[in-house]
Amino acid sequence: MLADGKIWIGNKADGTRVALTPKLANRHGLIAGATGTGKTVTLRVLAESFSDIGVPVFLADVKGDLASMADAGTDSSDMQERIAKFGLNDDGFSYKAYPVTVWDIFGQKGIPLRTTISEMGPLLLSRLMGLSDVQADILTVVFKIADDQNLLMYDTKDLKAVLNYIAENAKDFEAEYGKMSSQSITAIVRAVVALESIGGESFFSEPALDLADWLCTDENGRGRIQILDSESLIGNSKMYSTFLLWLLSELFERLPEVGDLDKPKMVFFFDEAHLLFNDAPKALLEKIEQVVKLIRSKGVGVYFCTQNPRDIPDGVLAQLGNRIQHALHAYTPADQKSVKAAADSFRVNPEFDTYETIQTLGTGEAIISFLQEDGAPGVCEKVSILPPQSKLGAIDDARRGLLIHGSLYYSKYAEAVDPDSAYELLMRMGLEREAEEEKARAEAEQAKEEAAEEKERQKQELAEQKAQEKADLAAQKAQEKLELAAQKAREREELAAQKAAEKEAAAAERRKKAAVKSVGNSIVGTLGREAGRSALSGMGSVGKKVGANAGASLARGLFSNLFKL
Repeated sequence: MLADGKIWIGNKADGTRVALTPKLANRHGLIAGATGTGKTVTLRVLAESFSDIGVPVFLADVKGDLASMADAGTDSSDMQERIAKFGLNDDGFSYKAYPVTVWDIFGQKGIPLRTTISEMGPLLLSRLMGLSDVQADILTVVFKIADDQNLLMYDTKDLKAVLNYIAENAKDFEAEYGKMSSQSITAIVRAVVALESIGGESFFSEPALDLADWLCTDENGRGRIQILDSESLIGNSKMYSTFLLWLLSELFERLPEVGDLDKPKMVFFFDEAHLLFNDAPKALLEKIEQVVKLIRSKGVGVYFCTQNPRDIPDGVLAQLGNRIQHALHAYTPADQKSVKAAADSFRVNPEFDTYETIQTLGTGEAIISFLQEDGAPGVCEKVSILPPQSKLGAIDDARRGLLIHGSLYYSKYAEAVDPDSAYELLMRMGLEREAEEEKARAEAEQAKEEAAEEKERQKQELAEQKAQEKADLAAQKAQEKLELAAQKAREREELAAQKAAEKEAAAAERRKKAAVKSVGNSIVGTLGREAGRSALSGMGSVGKKVGANAGASLARGLFSNLFKL
């Protein structure tokens, strides 16, 4: 409720009101206490009051009982008792409903709530996927390559496509971005697949949440209350915490600096806040601390709800100026230490022992310290928390369905869309590359066939040339053989003619010699006979005849020998 322009949260035992000044609400706050001590009611009362002054509110509904803020509270004897206790009838207390929109990352109990891979960023995504430091560094490089290559990563299939693209072309990126082992990239791909199995496939998609839709009021000027159903989400603490941290980071990055306003532009309540910091790497813790420290200048107030203040890192805890501490119980020495630490975080009130009071607080009671007008922490007070004006308890499925489908944002966010992004671009590049490779293969095959044909043609030409040369050589050899045979025939003929001529000459010579011999013989014989006859003429006719024959024979013999010489 509001009182004198302030957010009235409860009363002290003497009836004095304890209220939060709206212009100091963006200095952040803490709502702590054991289970069942009234933290959820306190959260409701604050959220209702912020809505009433026109401040939009975000709530993470871990137990599934905050969506009922959409309905007016119902009267009961307990409520009447509390109304009378605070004298609320005199202050215009009434049951009323608030402008609630319910959301759900899985799209089951609320309007689907989505973001994109690019908007989540490598730091939070690495935490969500449980990557090692080396893998987280590689994922950061992957985001850098995607930005440089204009590869838009909206959903998980975009991220896997980029990872596979980098793995296939690792050598091309190595010189500029450093070596990225295929084993690390494969491990990241497996982590993406695991993320898809727990709902990441539906969470990382379009249309992504437009935070401007949350920074608005209803037609009556009341801040709209955005409730994230987290009953199923809380089962995956990393998904839950990472989403809340992303939401905070997005506001920090997108909202302009506004300085100190009369009231916050928006207030966030993060239930089960310890999950935001469990197993968070140092770099992430530093980023959270920076965002919490600086986001107040953007007009945003952040309230962490948890069981024990020690769940919050000291660097963040130091930024929480407005504190509401419900009961804590010290059953062990460690618990006693926690209670002591919680008590010591308050500015001392001499009227009571803070340490003892924290352990004896009843349900709906709290130790409260709000910032004063000058920004200094106020003295802690023991306060009874006001009752909420909206309905307590959970709503049924029918009512939830009406809230979902009756919302102005349902038509905008109900159906997921798959815009043209890295996956489609790389698919086209792959198809183009395949087409080019197919074309190159076809050209290579054609060139191979043409080369084979050319080789065959050359082979045929060479064979024909060799055959022609062989035929020419055979013809030449045949011609030479014929010419040789003709020459030999001519030589034989010439030799035969020569021999015939020589034979004829010899025969002529013989005939000549024979003729000469015959003539000579005749002459010599005649001469010999005459000589022999003369020599033997004295011997009578017989002597003459013998002398004639002997002289003729002797003369012929001598002539013959002489002729031979």
